[in-house]
Amino acid sequence: GGSCSGPGSSPEAARGVALALPPLLARLGARSLLDAPCGDFGWMSGVDRSGFDYVGGDIVAPLVAELSTRHSDARTRFVVLDLARGPLPRADAVLCRDALVHLSFRLALAALARVRESGATWLLATTFPGLGRNEDCVTGLWRPLDLEKAPFSLPPPVESIREQADPEGRLPEKHLGVWRLADLSPSRGGAG
Repeated sequence: GGSCSGPGSSPEAARGVALALPPLLARLGARSLLDAPCGDFGWMSGVDRSGFDYVGGDIVAPLVAELSTRHSDARTRFVVLDLARGPLPRADAVLCRDALVHLSFRLALAALARVRESGATWLLATTFPGLGRNEDCVTGLWRPLDLEKAPFSLPPPVESIREQADPEGRLPEKHLGVWRLADLSPSRGGAG
């Protein structure tokens, strides 16, 4: 009954983001959203997407085919993509929720570079502000990342949605940070 994309993708875990996302996109003037990776579309399927066009992208082709069959309509479509290799479809905003935390530094920096190259105006990405330091990992594993710390060194987000606190108090709060891509120099957010 849960999300095959992991516990952070359940409707319960994403409830705050699901409610905050449509008004956030409206404030940003974003009329299109690329959700990369979109995973199983579990929590996003319950989001009011009437104010923006939606493209869900994922590297798993059979999943994309299933989502296309079940959920595509005039304003919702799904594509196969590799966030770290691109190219990415054009959208006003790119949502990388719970994505970079599973990628090695090298691939996470490459993904941010692909987002910058996409022509989008906004990046929405998971960050754990206040984390002592970022640790590298093998792609596919998980660890928290503070995108304001090295090797990402992004400026403070222009806006942030507080997602959830760690019930055991071991991690800083999880946020969905919002960055204007024009504010990220090639050395910030991945060159290459």
